[in-house]
Amino acid sequence: MHRRHLIALAALGATVATMPAWAQSNEIRIAHVYSKTGALEAYGKQTQTGLMMGLNYATGGTMMVNGKKLVVIEKDDQGKPDLGKSLLAAAYSDDKAALAVGPTASGVALAMLPVAEEYKKILIVEPAVADSITGDKWNKYIFRTGRNSSQDAISNAVAIDKAGVTVATLAQDNAFGRDGVKAFGAALKKAKLAHEEYLPPATTDFTAGAQRLIDKLKDQPGRKIIWIVWAGAGNPFKIVDLDLKRYGIEIATGGNILPAMAAYKSLPGMEGAAYYYFGIPKNPVNEAMVAAHYKEFKTPPDFFTAGGFSAAMAVVTALKKTNGDTGTNKLISTMEGMSFDTPKGKMTFRKEDHQAMQSMYHFKIKADPAFAWGVPELVHEIKPEEMDIPIKNKR
Repeated sequence: MHRRHLIALAALGATVATMPAWAQSNEIRIAHVYSKTGALEAYGKQTQTGLMMGLNYATGGTMMVNGKKLVVIEKDDQGKPDLGKSLLAAAYSDDKAALAVGPTASGVALAMLPVAEEYKKILIVEPAVADSITGDKWNKYIFRTGRNSSQDAISNAVAIDKAGVTVATLAQDNAFGRDGVKAFGAALKKAKLAHEEYLPPATTDFTAGAQRLIDKLKDQPGRKIIWIVWAGAGNPFKIVDLDLKRYGIEIATGGNILPAMAAYKSLPGMEGAAYYYFGIPKNPVNEAMVAAHYKEFKTPPDFFTAGGFSAAMAVVTALKKTNGDTGTNKLISTMEGMSFDTPKGKMTFRKEDHQAMQSMYHFKIKADPAFAWGVPELVHEIKPEEMDIPIKNKR
């Protein structure tokens, strides 16, 4: 009898010893896989800042939900798809992350989607844009707070799709660029798309590409526009120096991070549609984020700061609704159709493909001597219900 007791106790001891510390603690682990370094590190760092600020704001400064502490585990994918894939697997298996947020680049996101499905854990995609993420490569564990290519494209088409307009596109030859142009072309109803120019993502000399664009547009009648889809370091706006005005060619593009929008300052009157600019949305969440950012960094929050903050709001809203239950199926059923507040106002995860339906902002650039960048002044808030965002997944 005594010996049996000892064996039972020894066995019990073994189970306690092999039970990792995370299981005994009251933590909810959130992995953030992003480009801390690499071509898009400026975007990734903003997302991380926004995520932490958003978690702090959404939990009233406690970083707790239902008595459980939120712990963020950072992983640097360096913009490499294979690395992002292995880091996400490690986050789910070794770090025991309940869910993950990220990544920055669309190519990395596409590599990560099957990992979420394999581990049956949620990945909130922020800010990778390619339509295919919530389209043909989607699975039920994928939610996206970031905008998709169609939201970018349709909102930008609203700004420039007019009769008598001829458009040519300049984009990166990657998932972000190609999905962006495909969606943009599909969104144009009145304007004519004359040419698509794709250049390597790391391009710094745009002369040859610009020359091809000029050749396609210069003899077209009416208004002529080059629409630019670009992310990262290169500055495609240098093509303005090739005297586009001589041919009556204009440039249009979406919003961007503030350093990139320095190039917009020489383009007053340029129209497009932005995902976010700190001076546009009027709501308490945006006011809180702008104030917190100025307080900590003495600068306004940027494009991707808003995205990280939005992802945090989605995470905390969902966890509050489940009372801290991180069971994947519970989270999925909670998040499908869920609305949550963000610096852009209310977003809603569409049931069909888990894409966050959100406003975009039709802007016109103003050169203001007080700012180093071209200021996007609001022409019109394009509400979710004004955009027919196609459902592209096969559910």
